[in-house]
Amino acid sequence: MFRPKFPEAPALPSAQVIGPSVPAVQHSHAPACSCQHTAPAPAPARRVVPGIRGGTVAAVVTVGIVLTALLAAVAVTAISVAVAAVVMRSLLGSQRRR
Repeated sequence: MFRPKFPEAPALPSAQVIGPSVPAVQHSHAPACSCQHTAPAPAPARRVVPGIRGGTVAAVVTVGIVLTALLAAVAVTAISVAVAAVVMRSLLGSQRRR
């Protein structure tokens, strides 16, 4: 239901291979210079981590935000309970002295 619908890929025409009617001729050429040429270095391979996509990263970030919010809520609740306990202790202590 929530998955995107992609259009169907067009069918590729079948290719027929026709053999060459003229045999291939091999030519041997002398090198233009006597220096030694080296092939360019291959580009470094791109490292792809399988299974990690944009949705996975978004889910991890969302879970992290929710857990941080829950931790902050617990901390605020603990502080307010501690303040209430100090106020109650102060009120009860002043009544005993009278």
